[in-house]
Amino acid sequence: MTEPKPDLRTAASALHSGAIHLLSLGAVDRQAGLTPARLSALSVLVFGGPRTLGALAAAPGVAGATMTTIADGLIAEGLAERRPHRVDGRAVSVAATEAGEVLTRAAQRRRIDALAMAMASLPAAAQLEIVSTAPLLDWLASAVRALKADPVVGRSLCHPTGWCRASYGLRHRPSEPVGLTTPVLERASPDSSVDRAAAS
Repeated sequence: MTEPKPDLRTAASALHSGAIHLLSLGAVDRQAGLTPARLSALSVLVFGGPRTLGALAAAPGVAGATMTTIADGLIAEGLAERRPHRVDGRAVSVAATEAGEVLTRAAQRRRIDALAMAMASLPAAAQLEIVSTAPLLDWLASAVRALKADPVVGRSLCHPTGWCRASYGLRHRPSEPVGLTTPVLERASPDSSVDRAAAS
C-alpha cells in the first residue's frame, strides 16, 4: 500500500507562521539592552564563533556596511572585539568578549524560560507532542542551511529517528525505530557564511 504524501506546503506555512510568533519575544529581548540587530549579531559570534565581518554579515544576510556599524557598536560597548584571523594573517575577525557571552546567554535563558512558560500553559497532550517533535526542528534548520549553502542538494538527508528527506518529501524507514535522538549533522566552520547559530 502506497503511503500518502504529506502536505509539506501546509506544514511549512504553519511552521512559518508559528516561527514568526515564537520569535516575537520583543519584551523579553529588550531586557538585554541591545537593538535586535546587535543582539542577533552577537548571538552569531557567541554560538558560532569568531567571524570576519563579511561572514558575520552573510549569516543574517545584511549589507557589509550595515554589519560594520553593528560590529562597531558591539565593540564600543565591550561586547565584542577584533582579533587577528586564525588562518589568514591579513584578515581580522570579530569575536564576542566574556561580557558579550554572559549577556547573550542570559538573553537565551530568558527566551527559553518564556517558551517553557508558554508550553506549560498548554494541555498535557499538546506538551507531550511538542516535546516529542522538538528535536526535528533542529534537523529541519540544518536542512534549510544545507539548501542555503547548496540549492541543488543531490542526496537525501536522513534523521536518526528514521525520517528522510527525499527529492519531493519525507518518508519513514519502518525498519528503524523512532526515537528522540538529537541529529548529528555537519556544521559549517566558524568563518563560513552559513549560519551555525540559528539552531542555538
